[in-house]
Amino acid sequence: MEEKIIAKATDMFLRLGFKSVTMDDIAGEMGISKKTIYKYFINKEVLIEESTEAMHKQVHVKIEAIMAQNHNPIRENFELRRMFKNMFQAAETSPLYQLKKHYPELHQKTMCHELEDCYLFLRQNIDRGIYLGLYRKDMDIEKAIKFYYMLIFQINENTVSEKEAQELELAVLEYHTRAIATEKGIKELEFNLSNNN
Repeated sequence: MEEKIIAKATDMFLRLGFKSVTMDDIAGEMGISKKTIYKYFINKEVLIEESTEAMHKQVHVKIEAIMAQNHNPIRENFELRRMFKNMFQAAETSPLYQLKKHYPELHQKTMCHELEDCYLFLRQNIDRGIYLGLYRKDMDIEKAIKFYYMLIFQINENTVSEKEAQELELAVLEYHTRAIATEKGIKELEFNLSNNN
């Protein structure tokens, strides 16, 4: 039952917003009593924390599945972007924006978690891109990673509309890739941009 509540709450939080969804709403949607929810979660904040953790795990399972497909690093970034777009397409408001605005402590905890994992992924992506000749060898990798994630997280934390956030993320992905790509990498970027849907 606990996992079912987390799954339903996560879906509702993404679609309707962390602030607006109440424990009554979740109980009503599931056809159970609010008391049943409180049996597993002492309050809404704990349920939100469990939901964001479940979302984090779900995202990373999907990231690993995409990485296992062994795309070249530029294509991999476009596949990841498509995955995020599909996951959050039902959300009108950026989930990170909602979390930062209404639950700043949970937001801070989530961000620390995400930054660690995202750093490892992007470092691996850049190392592979250099090896394959798609990214320049002469770049400062640490700064490239920092710039990219500072831009991505700033967009998601400060842009209310999920649709606008996704459009800006694509612009940042292009900006980031052009900054670190070789001529071969630029051709691959152009190919992915023209086939982006």
